Amino acid sequence: MTQTSPAAAPAQAAPPPARRSRVHRAWFVAAVTFVTIIGAAAFRSLPGLLIDPLHQEFGWSRGTIGVAVSLNLALYGLTAPFAAALMDRFGIRRVVAAALLVIAAGSGLTVWMTAAWQLWLCWGLLVGLGSGSMALAFAATVTNRWFTERRGLVSGILTAASASGQLIFLPLLSWLSEHHGWRPAAVTVALAALAVVPFVWILLRDHPADVGVKPYGAREFMAKPPPVTGAARRTLGILSTSVRTGTFWLLAGTFAICGASTNGLVQTHFVPAEHDHGMPVTTAASLLAVVGVFDVVGTIASGWFTDRFEPRRLLAVYYALRGLSLLFLPMLLGPSVHPPMLFFIVFYGLDWVATVPPTLALCREQFGEDSAIVFGWVLASHQIGAALVAYLGGVARDVFGTYDLVWYASGALCAAAALMSLVIRRAPAAPAPALS
Repeated sequence: MTQTSPAAAPAQAAPPPARRSRVHRAWFVAAVTFVTIIGAAAFRSLPGLLIDPLHQEFGWSRGTIGVAVSLNLALYGLTAPFAAALMDRFGIRRVVAAALLVIAAGSGLTVWMTAAWQLWLCWGLLVGLGSGSMALAFAATVTNRWFTERRGLVSGILTAASASGQLIFLPLLSWLSEHHGWRPAAVTVALAALAVVPFVWILLRDHPADVGVKPYGAREFMAKPPPVTGAARRTLGILSTSVRTGTFWLLAGTFAICGASTNGLVQTHFVPAEHDHGMPVTTAASLLAVVGVFDVVGTIASGWFTDRFEPRRLLAVYYALRGLSLLFLPMLLGPSVHPPMLFFIVFYGLDWVATVPPTLALCREQFGEDSAIVFGWVLASHQIGAALVAYLGGVARDVFGTYDLVWYASGALCAAAALMSLVIRRAPAAPAPALS
């Protein structure tokens, strides 16, 4: 029996003793992350409900209001890669707690606004910056640190949290906006963000090593890496490297179309489009909430599929089906709910953000340890696409008096995204070890 020499002992870096549990701690961290994203999702439910009330109260055009929504969506994406780097520097808990406070401040201050620039400042700038720090790059960072197995499933579950938040808050916010005005709805968003802060601060942990456990599925204990300084420099450096690859541009392009056809188009303009056809706002908002129900199912299922099937083919199927559904939507809009519209809601809901798990998987495959930050930049393209369509959709409605052109254009873009997904190259396989 061999003995370890005293000199070799310090090199073992054994983890501190941790109490055994039937459920791995990573699942508790994922649960806290899920609840956090649900709480923050309240603000994402509101922009589409604000368009008509703000237009009626202040006389602002839909294009003017769309500027705030576009700024919010763009900052949501552009902040994400820097937030991922800040989490490496200051820790997940501090960054997320600060982001929730900024969201609460931005939403709460809107109740006193009297000019359009104040809407752009509060809802566009503050809420955009705060929400960007809690974007899907947050979910990617948690998944990468706490899991080595079931990453597709976990990313699907965490992505579905946004849909769950929409499901919970959208009917409530639409009812508040219709019966008591938009200000109580804005205050509700602020309170929801504040309510999540204690959960984040008390329960969330930055790394498995903080509680002396291995990541879920890992065979070896992983020491917590030291804080990474120069967050902005690192984020821009990773962008500079990744933009030299065709894969990055294909992922960014497809995800920009994803954002344009979901957050920018349907989430922002579906309710006012249905209202144009005589449907009550509360009914239209309830339909959008049902999208959230099936989004949860579709995204979790997509995560399960991503662990088992080729992500490029999954993306192609998702975008093709989404584009087909959008081409039929103008024929389905009307004053009442009918079976074909319900079929669209279910079909579209299953596909809403099903693209996220395979896109995350491709980022991990292609960019390795930098994948969370790279995904943050890919997400930035998602939100830029969303911001453009949120603005252009409002302008198209002002100019043409209908949203039909925007639905058709988005359907065609989704068809292009399906083709782009199929040409993403596989990462080169790691060389086999040399035989001695």
